[in-house]
Amino acid sequence: MATKRYIKRHSLQTRVTHGIVVFSCIWLMISGLFVFVPALAAWNPGLAQGMRISHRVVGCIFILAPIVSAIAAPGGFKEFLAKYFTKWTKEDVEFVLKFVPYMLGPKRVHMPDQDEVKSGQRIADGMLILGGILMAISGVVLWLGTSVFNVDAGTLQVMRFIHDLFFLLLVIFVVAHIYLGAGVFQPYRGTIKLMFGKGEVAESDALYHWGFWARKEIEDGKNVVVREEK
Repeated sequence: MATKRYIKRHSLQTRVTHGIVVFSCIWLMISGLFVFVPALAAWNPGLAQGMRISHRVVGCIFILAPIVSAIAAPGGFKEFLAKYFTKWTKEDVEFVLKFVPYMLGPKRVHMPDQDEVKSGQRIADGMLILGGILMAISGVVLWLGTSVFNVDAGTLQVMRFIHDLFFLLLVIFVVAHIYLGAGVFQPYRGTIKLMFGKGEVAESDALYHWGFWARKEIEDGKNVVVREEK
């Protein structure tokens, strides 16, 4: 039996909220094609109608899940905002400038230490969050504006454009997020367990990916987990 050290990175609530949002987002992309692409709706009207209904139901889940999570844990939500809306350091700038060369040749590029949320992650996740918010607002206006309220055609056209534009942007950033978060890229192998596992990261991996944060956690010791493994 060997002893291995881990650092607790994500709480159960964070992992559950993330999982709900991820699967909702994927389903919204699939069902959205049947809502906004006339050819698909014409191909199978019955399926298209089911997809329209599910798009609205899952859209509500997509909107409500993070709101409920923030209300349930306001302290955690405040910490979340602090991680993303923080002053950049020289290491943050260096990380972004080196990221593409790092993706092309990770063994040849030495990346600077990072805090709990990397600077590149702030940009990518920021786009996902912004896109999600604008998709939610435009989607609600398109839905209620044609069923409950009488919204003018010009406003609906603008909302449709916003919805379509950020749909395309979200596809790009979601694919990139999955590529890194699921551990497809070798240096990130195993990171899928952070959100779809116990929320723990091996101490060695934590020091490699988030050096500043890992050393703080190791010094504090509160979130360090020691486990015996075969």
